Amino acid sequence: MDAAKAAAAPVRGSVTMLVALAKADMAEVDRLIGLRLQSPVSVIPALADHLIAAGGKRLRPLLTVAAARLAGASGDNCLKLATAVEFIHTATLLHDDVVDGSKLRRGKVAAHLIWGGASSVLVGDFLFARAFELMVEAGSIRALDILAKASSVIAEGEVLQLTRAHDLNLDQATYLEIIKAKTAELFAASAEAGAVSAGAPEPKVAALRSYGLNLGLAFQLTDDALDYSGVAETLGKNAGDDFREGKATLPLLLAIARSGPREAAFWERAIGRREQTEPDFRRARELIVGAGALQATLDLAADYAWTAKAALSIFPSNDWRVALENLADFAVSRSA
Repeated sequence: MDAAKAAAAPVRGSVTMLVALAKADMAEVDRLIGLRLQSPVSVIPALADHLIAAGGKRLRPLLTVAAARLAGASGDNCLKLATAVEFIHTATLLHDDVVDGSKLRRGKVAAHLIWGGASSVLVGDFLFARAFELMVEAGSIRALDILAKASSVIAEGEVLQLTRAHDLNLDQATYLEIIKAKTAELFAASAEAGAVSAGAPEPKVAALRSYGLNLGLAFQLTDDALDYSGVAETLGKNAGDDFREGKATLPLLLAIARSGPREAAFWERAIGRREQTEPDFRRARELIVGAGALQATLDLAADYAWTAKAALSIFPSNDWRVALENLADFAVSRSA
C-alpha cells in the first residue's frame, strides 16, 4: 500500500456505528429469519438455527440495509432482500463445511458433525429455496437477477477452488479469481441489491457494487492472513485450519514462491500430499512470516479496503457513508 493510502487509512475500524444505525432494520431481519426458518421437519430449523444463532456480524445483510439507506431508501423493501442474503450466505457455509470437513464454524461445532453431511447439505438447499421465495416477494426482478447470478458465481468459485485444491502452482491471479467468486461476489451483490431496492441511479448502483466487491476481497484476504496469525476466538474456527486442510491461500502461495527450492520438499509433503506432523503448522507459520508473505497479504487487503472506501465518494458524507467507511477499515483492522 502506498504512502497516500496508508495515510488515509485509520489504524482501526469498527462495525459499531453501522450496527447502531441499522438496529431497527436488523431487528426486523432477525424476525424474518426466525419466521422463515420454520418447518414441520424439526431438523431443518434446529440445524439452521445452530449456525445462524451462533452469531456472526450479519455483515452481508447489514450491507444490503446500509446500501439501501445510503442510496435514499425510506421504506422496508430492502429487508426481505437482506434476509435472503443471510440465507444464501448460511447455505454456502453449510455446504463449505461439508466439503472442507471443517470442525468449527463461528466458534461452535460444525453442523455436519452433529447432524451429518447429508442433512447439512439438504438444509443448505432449503435455505437457498427460502432465499428465492423472499427475493420474489421483495418485488424487484432486477434484485432477484443480481442475487440469483451471485449464487451461480459462488458455486462456480467453490468448484474452481475444489479443482485447484492443494495446487502448489496456483498463481495469484487465479487465487484472486477464486475468492472474488466465492466470497466477494456476495458482498458485491448484497450492496448492489440494496441500492437497486432503493431505486438508486445507475452510477450509485455501480459504486455500491464496487464497494461491496472490494470490501469482500479485503475481508477474505484478511481471513487468509488470520489463519496464520489469529486465534480460534478471533476466527470462529481453529487457527491453522486452512493449512491443515491443505488450502493454497495467498500467504501460503507467496511463501512457497519466496522460500524457493530449499523448502520445496516440505511444502509438497505438508500441502501437496497433506502428510503433516504436529510441528508443521508452526514451521509453515515461521516461513510465511519470514518471507514477508503475511504482511504482503495484509497490504493487498488494505489496498482493496481503500478502493472500497473510494467508491463511496459519489455519495454525500453522512452517517451511513461514514459507517460503511468504518466497515472497510474494520475489514483489515481485525488483524491488528
